[in-house]
Amino acid sequence: MEHHSHIFQENTDRAEIRTKIVMIITAVMMAAEITAGTMFNSMALLADGWHMGTHMTAFLIAVAAYHFSRKYRDNKRFSFGTGKIGVLGGFASSILLLVVSGFMIFESIDRLINPAVIQFGEALVVAVIGLAVNVISAFLLKDSHSHSEGGHHGHGHHHDKNLKAAYIHVVTDAITSVTAIIALLIGLYYGIGWIDSLMGFAGSVVILIWAYNIIKETVIILTDYTPSSTDLVEEITKTVESLSETKISDLHVWQVSSGKYAAIVSIAAKNPKTTAEYHKLINVHEELVHLSVQIIEK
Repeated sequence: MEHHSHIFQENTDRAEIRTKIVMIITAVMMAAEITAGTMFNSMALLADGWHMGTHMTAFLIAVAAYHFSRKYRDNKRFSFGTGKIGVLGGFASSILLLVVSGFMIFESIDRLINPAVIQFGEALVVAVIGLAVNVISAFLLKDSHSHSEGGHHGHGHHHDKNLKAAYIHVVTDAITSVTAIIALLIGLYYGIGWIDSLMGFAGSVVILIWAYNIIKETVIILTDYTPSSTDLVEEITKTVESLSETKISDLHVWQVSSGKYAAIVSIAAKNPKTTAEYHKLINVHEELVHLSVQIIEK
């Protein structure tokens, strides 16, 4: 019997290497920002530093997901491959984003109520360095993200949710760095200290929204929900039922990894074709990587 491969996910070696590089860069900058934020009493800078701390954990999750996905990709106990391990990593990372946004909102409100003296000039230098690091990291991950998409295939890009979550973490870091710089500049030249806390709060809201979007995308895959971004159900139904005296009695379509789908089709026909013929007829969509066909004679 011909062996059917269940390795459905794209090659992620490039993304894994770059994620490790960004993780190391983030660790160094995290330590610098937390130290500087504490010394100079900048809430925006301190929040950015702790934000980077959660990203460190997120990158560890991403790297671990890549590792286990690769390690167990030939393990037959994973019935439809290990593509969802990366999706699970993206989901866990997005939960961390929710946690950090909540922490930042709480701390920003506390600083508005109980303001502290901020050393704007010193904090500004560290914030600018932090932004530069974030921009470099974002380019590293964005480049890997572009390579992992595999082009456009009619039903949307084959996004690596694990890498996308890591990329969003870096971009949110860049946003919080920008808000910190704006707040520190206003404080330095106009002496308005409460802007620092206000910017921290604004950055938190942005992070909250992005975290929600990633959670929504990953939960759809993890729960085998057929997303509205694909019209495979309609296309399979139309293709099969265009045949004479043929109806689909049961159809299931779900994602086995990001942008990759599996389907189980039960076909009722008066004069049924062979299973191989139905496979050839339906399997014209490259995002449909696993197909099971059941024939029921009327």
